[in-house]
Amino acid sequence: MSTSAERAEQLALVARLKSAYPELPDAPTPDMLDHGRIKAYLKPVHDVGGEPDAPMKYENKQYEQWEELTYVICEVLAWRGIWLSEERRRIGNVDVGRAEYLGLPYYGRWLLAVARVLVEKHHIALGELSERMAEVQQRYAGGLNGKTIEAQPKSVGDGSTVTRNAHHIHAVGKGDPQVYAGQAGEPKFAVGEPVTVRDLPVVFYTRTPEYVRGATGKIATVAYESPAAEDETWDRPDATPEWFYVVEFTMAELWHGYTGTSSDTLRTEIPERWLESASWNPKTGSTHGARPRPRPRPDRQAHGR
Repeated sequence: MSTSAERAEQLALVARLKSAYPELPDAPTPDMLDHGRIKAYLKPVHDVGGEPDAPMKYENKQYEQWEELTYVICEVLAWRGIWLSEERRRIGNVDVGRAEYLGLPYYGRWLLAVARVLVEKHHIALGELSERMAEVQQRYAGGLNGKTIEAQPKSVGDGSTVTRNAHHIHAVGKGDPQVYAGQAGEPKFAVGEPVTVRDLPVVFYTRTPEYVRGATGKIATVAYESPAAEDETWDRPDATPEWFYVVEFTMAELWHGYTGTSSDTLRTEIPERWLESASWNPKTGSTHGARPRPRPRPDRQAHGR
């Protein structure tokens, strides 16, 4: 039970949580939005590289028990053909929305992804999930207090009627991405070749960071063959594997106002569809099309996971 005052307090707390531009009203009319803001709203929320952020002290913290259990659940779901890791990344990193992505602990989002995939793939009903959550809350009301966490399933089956994907079978003894070897043809680019990252429109999901789109670097490694994240995350059986490359960028060219040395570099992994050849000037040792990028905060230079 809750009182009207408690409900009002929670609603007021929720109203303070904003994930919009403060100068715009909620649900603005089309003429109030420019291209830059529309692009920002559509950006997959896990792609936080280069965005300003408050400093955070690094602590080598021991994982809590629920975090370790969550990791095990996610791995078992993959091993048993319920989802792919790329599905989990999208569901737990992007589909949750910007507020939950930035506001919840890392494994909190993984746990939400577990519930989401089980409901979406009809393994459990949302009403059943809510009832079970209420039951567990009651069972451990007031905390564990020395009690051991105990699973109390309502029933146990043999799993023979469960719908599963094919990936947990066809990769046995080979691994992923090794299972896709030899399926992408000849790589389009070679080590040392200058490339520019295409600035493609992005909606729903990608793992190509915004901070390198439009920038020019060089191929450091021709890495492996695999379906691109944009296809793999929806478990497309017809997705054609393509080459992935490790691309090296000069930090002084990548980040506007960079104050480090001219030899500092950054490497990130990019699928072939995102790359195009860049022209190379042997006299200056530079490529055409390289753009200065906004300078990052130190804790946001890596692609969000």
